[in-house]
Amino acid sequence: MSNLIKTVFFLILSAFLTHLIPFSDYFRNLDTMIHEFGHAIVTLALSGKVMYIELFANHSGVTYSQVTNRWSLLPIALAGYMTASLFALFMFRMRAGNKHRFALQVMTAIAIVALVLFVRNEFGTFWLLGFIILNTIVLAFMPRWLSDLYYLLLAFLTLEESVFGPFSLILYAWNDPAKAGDATNLSLVTPIPAIGWAVLLTLFSLWCAARALKWFLGGRQASRSSRPAYRQQFEE
Repeated sequence: MSNLIKTVFFLILSAFLTHLIPFSDYFRNLDTMIHEFGHAIVTLALSGKVMYIELFANHSGVTYSQVTNRWSLLPIALAGYMTASLFALFMFRMRAGNKHRFALQVMTAIAIVALVLFVRNEFGTFWLLGFIILNTIVLAFMPRWLSDLYYLLLAFLTLEESVFGPFSLILYAWNDPAKAGDATNLSLVTPIPAIGWAVLLTLFSLWCAARALKWFLGGRQASRSSRPAYRQQFEE
């Protein structure tokens, strides 16, 4: 329980601090991109069809897809928030291993694939183009310390959004279970109500966040010690 409280406190503090950074809201769509990309990839893996993805300025998104098997909706609906949470964990794991440049390359590659294959609305297209160009500049020209700061901003914003996103589903499901996005879709194919799925997704995101923060703190300690004496829509 103490780890959970520490994780929640750390996330609230992180959210407060990142909101003080100019233009930080622009990068919160990274979590949305990963979320919708997770829906799309699982849809294709289950022989479904992804029609298109839309990303919006308010950090929401939607994936329009078609599947022939009703039960395919279960893993597809789970994929969005779970992929986002696991990707946030991946980002902190890569930084702990001094591989943040590789992680930047991975997210840039995902953005390119999303732009070419899936995203069709105007805001989403321009956001992806800007994100790809900025990442390329960071990878090609920025000094390591500056690219590390940029990466940390992306990592913490993604971590925050990966937790607060499913938490917001609890509020939506409490007020109107029919308008709780992926939790509603999951409740349609299982006996578990929307609010139950929202709670489960939030708990999973908190577990990933706790692991990510452990990597963050442990990675910093390791770095110091080793330093030389010098048609179904899935919405977020």
